Amino acid sequence: MSELPVHRFPGRDGVELAYREVGHGRPIVLLHGFATSGSLWLNPGPAATIAALGYRLILPDLRGHGDSAHPRDAASYPPDVLADDGLALVDWLGLDDYDLGGYSLGGRIALRMLARGARPIRAIVAAQGFSAITRPLSPNNLYRRVLMGMLNGETFDRGTPEAEQAFWFGQGTVDPQALLHVLDAQVPTPAAELPRITTPVLVAVGDQDQGHASASELAEALPNGEFVRVPGNHFTAMTSPEFAAAVTYFLGSRSR
Repeated sequence: MSELPVHRFPGRDGVELAYREVGHGRPIVLLHGFATSGSLWLNPGPAATIAALGYRLILPDLRGHGDSAHPRDAASYPPDVLADDGLALVDWLGLDDYDLGGYSLGGRIALRMLARGARPIRAIVAAQGFSAITRPLSPNNLYRRVLMGMLNGETFDRGTPEAEQAFWFGQGTVDPQALLHVLDAQVPTPAAELPRITTPVLVAVGDQDQGHASASELAEALPNGEFVRVPGNHFTAMTSPEFAAAVTYFLGSRSR
């Protein structure tokens, strides 16, 4: 990922955001998960497999992540700002015939973009479930507890979920304050809005992803939803060959 040129575009509030591209052909915007970057799709994700089919992959770093700006003031993270940023990128690139996908947090944002008027030809919402999509984030969720602890210089008892999450956060470069604001900016997509999303959507989830076990319910709530279960948990399902195969089959079967 570091070898790919970094391109810049402005969010709707003027904040400078980053994206990279790989491959040539039909554009597909792919959104990454929390506390990672667009490289999640490239390595060890399925970007190479998708690009080989003739796709131009557009891989933004979400606000507060990667090479995008990390503003630390709450005012820079109004509700739904990541969806605003995604819509701004589509406008900036002048995309009107494209596909859209997201994994984990990226899947949540992709669905918000659909609910707010994005009109890709196809969409992928991975590692998300009906219950997570349709309700606000818990004010005391694991991510928030760990980020607050990191800000306050706390240590976590070995073997606890907090210690494991802190370890994974430590594998990258994270800004705890910015990421707390990212959590605060998340907006649910009410169940009543899902039937209005007519875009064909592939809902994919790992067979060990207990936190998003209601993914099949999400697919059923979407008029043109398709559901697939692949090997892995919330963190590893994206790396499975079955996930890449499901995505590429969906894109090919839904081609016009």
